[in-house]
Amino acid sequence: MIWGIFKRDMCHATRNVIAVIVSMGLVVVPALYAWFNIAASWDPYGNTKALKVAVANNDKGYKSDLIPVRVNVGETIISTLHANDQLDWQFVKSDKAIDGVKSGEYYAAIVIPKGFSADMMTLFSPDIKHAQLKYYLNEKINPIAPHITDQGATTVVNTIDKTFAKTIAQVGLDLASSILHYSQSPQMAEYMRNLNGNLTTMADTLSGASQQVTSYSQLLGSANDIVDSTGKLLASATKAGKQAQNALKQGKSGATSLTSAGANVTSSVNTALDQVSGAFDQVAAKVNKAFDAIGKDSDTAASQLATLSEQISSGESLYDTYITSLNHMRESVEQLPDSDSAKQALLEAIDREITLLEAAKGDSQKLAQQLKDASTQVTQDTAAAERSRKEILNRITSAKQSISNVRDDYATNVKPKIDALASTVSTLISQTDSMITQLSGTADGLDDVTGDVGTNVTSIRSTLGAIAKKLDSSAATVKELITKLETGGNAGDGNSDGGDGDNDADSGESDKLRALATANASTLSTLISAPVALHRVSVYPIANYGSAMAPFYTILSIWVGAIILCAMLKVTISDREKAHVLGLGDTLPRIAGPSGPGNASRWGLRLDHEYFGRYAIFALLALLQGTLVCLGDTYFLGVQANHALQFLAVGWLAALVFSNIVYTLTVSFGDIGKAVAVVLLVMQVAGSGGTFPIETLPKFFQMLYPFLPFPHAIDAMHAAMAGSYGNEYLLDMVYLALFLIPSLLLGLVLRKPVIRLNNWVSRNLESTKVM
Repeated sequence: MIWGIFKRDMCHATRNVIAVIVSMGLVVVPALYAWFNIAASWDPYGNTKALKVAVANNDKGYKSDLIPVRVNVGETIISTLHANDQLDWQFVKSDKAIDGVKSGEYYAAIVIPKGFSADMMTLFSPDIKHAQLKYYLNEKINPIAPHITDQGATTVVNTIDKTFAKTIAQVGLDLASSILHYSQSPQMAEYMRNLNGNLTTMADTLSGASQQVTSYSQLLGSANDIVDSTGKLLASATKAGKQAQNALKQGKSGATSLTSAGANVTSSVNTALDQVSGAFDQVAAKVNKAFDAIGKDSDTAASQLATLSEQISSGESLYDTYITSLNHMRESVEQLPDSDSAKQALLEAIDREITLLEAAKGDSQKLAQQLKDASTQVTQDTAAAERSRKEILNRITSAKQSISNVRDDYATNVKPKIDALASTVSTLISQTDSMITQLSGTADGLDDVTGDVGTNVTSIRSTLGAIAKKLDSSAATVKELITKLETGGNAGDGNSDGGDGDNDADSGESDKLRALATANASTLSTLISAPVALHRVSVYPIANYGSAMAPFYTILSIWVGAIILCAMLKVTISDREKAHVLGLGDTLPRIAGPSGPGNASRWGLRLDHEYFGRYAIFALLALLQGTLVCLGDTYFLGVQANHALQFLAVGWLAALVFSNIVYTLTVSFGDIGKAVAVVLLVMQVAGSGGTFPIETLPKFFQMLYPFLPFPHAIDAMHAAMAGSYGNEYLLDMVYLALFLIPSLLLGLVLRKPVIRLNNWVSRNLESTKVM
């Protein structure tokens, strides 16, 4: 029965030329639908160079003291876009660019503002601003064009970012390389040697200064002891003089000459020694102050030293006065009788005192000359000036020591002999009385002075001790710096012996810096500007966008072909055809009842025979449609198909399933079934995942996705084109074939109760003479 129906349908379809042309059209039209869509979307992103995008540069550039070179990022962007062919860049004024976007002449426009370069360079200032490009977009012209122009704008921004980062990185690397090369140059080595030499001299100077300060502190201690001893000596002499004063009053008139000379000498001794000793202390302080000013104000220091030299020179008259007084005393002693045993001893003591004073005078003269010489060396040679400072301080110490020797010798040798002579020479009694009176007043004043001097000397010695420690610490710091510099130099030269772990680490860091600086600066700057490179690995690669869209349009065209078949071919069998198949002539007996499905079942033509008999020609034409569209995709358009036979098998299975579904809906519900088939088509276009991933669609379509045949057919065709993961292809083919079960169930079983209802609806529609 099924074969009989199919054979008569084939005879009718090929009975005349018009029938053959229509049949061929039914096969070709779905293929044309697929091919036109696939060819039109073959490589849309490869033709983006036809999209016009305007670019306007208003950038005024940037220049500052930090970067003296004029920077204009806008000009760099324009130069870069001239070499870019992703889009059709149009370089115009900003007003024309914006107006062109509004009118539709340009799809988009990029406007570079005036302060773009200045905003970018705020990277080097505390007030950082984000540089912005103005991007104008006309979104009504085309739904896809905005996304393409967005990609172009993003490319511009990325290019700016990478170019800016590359430029900054390259400048930094070039600078580091220059510094490294300069640090390895002979000039730098000479500078380092000079620096080490100067630092060594500085360390020695600091150590010497510490020793000088310590010695000066010890000298002050000795001076304090001398002052104390002198005070005690004068106090003792005063007490003894008062006792002798009462005993020698009777011989006072006979000793007038010697007393006058002794009084003058004693007064001169006290005055000269006190003035000279105090002057030397002041000179030492002023010398240190003058030398401390060296380097800050050398002219002032030279002037101070010259002034000190003149003061020392003027003080030489004190020595002359003292020597003159001693000579007067000697003349007085020479007048004594030769029989006096104390005469010769006193003359020898006075001569020794004069010799010591002349030596002290010579020290003062040398000190004055050294100060004068130092005043000229201050502005010429700092190192020589420092040596002069040391010599001058030593000379001051020597001069003070000479004064101390004079004082000690006078107190020890001269004055006792005069006192002894006074007991035997009557002419000395009156002089001794006067001297004792003056000495008593001097000793009383000296008691207060020696007390203050002792307190001040103790405080000064404490301060000098702290200064000496600071100088020692500074010298140690300078020596440590010298060691670090020498170690760093060895590490930089690669000559470290490896004995020190820190030196090895420094050498390793130096080697790394050298390797970085000697590398290609352009390559490194490119790496810094774009440290991550995207290596695209295609899994199941697709040749082009047209091939990627081919499964969707192919499956869609096969469904459209099934709808066309049901629209052009009759799905029901007339009673006349049934009678011919049954061999009953041209009509069924009246007992068959009204015309409709299953009315010939008593003669053996059951409902399933009618279903499959008429569906056979639908299946044949659907298979031809699937074959033509798949072969055309592969061999006409060149769509990628790594497994051509599998690709063709998907087309065949989809043709059978889709044609059966549409045929069943039409058989069961008539024209309403055709409308349902169109609704299913619309739903599957949106929810099939052929254009956008299912996961990006609304929740409704994600839930609907497993119950539609399109997604499984498209996935199976993708697997046939690019390769299958495991049993992916077979599973999708099975899922697609499973849709035949509900379709056959509806066509063979579930449609029986609604046959009369469907016939009633059809008769009413025909009665309208419009439908």
